[in-house]
Amino acid sequence: MFEIGFSELVMVALVSLLVIGPERLPKAARLAGYWLGKTRAMIGSVKAEIQLELRAEEMRQLFKDESGLNEFQQLIDETNESVNSIQSSITSLSKDSVDLTKRPPHEFE
Repeated sequence: MFEIGFSELVMVALVSLLVIGPERLPKAARLAGYWLGKTRAMIGSVKAEIQLELRAEEMRQLFKDESGLNEFQQLIDETNESVNSIQSSITSLSKDSVDLTKRPPHEFE
């Protein structure tokens, strides 16, 4: 993100030493480090929350897609039941017709 080299860091340290003074410089450095750490931790937690929310949204989408698949599977099952019912009806009708053809002709009258 920022490209800060060694020479820039040395320049900042020298200016800080001149402006703040040698007595208060260690305390100021600790304070800057503290706030830098707090900022990094806050950025890390925001990133983690964003990733968690993205994963949750992906899971919601997967569940939504899966529920659509469940509805499709239910339609397939109902269609299979209908086909089986029709096949059993056809089988029973064909049995009845075979039985009728095996009867002697005088029984039809």
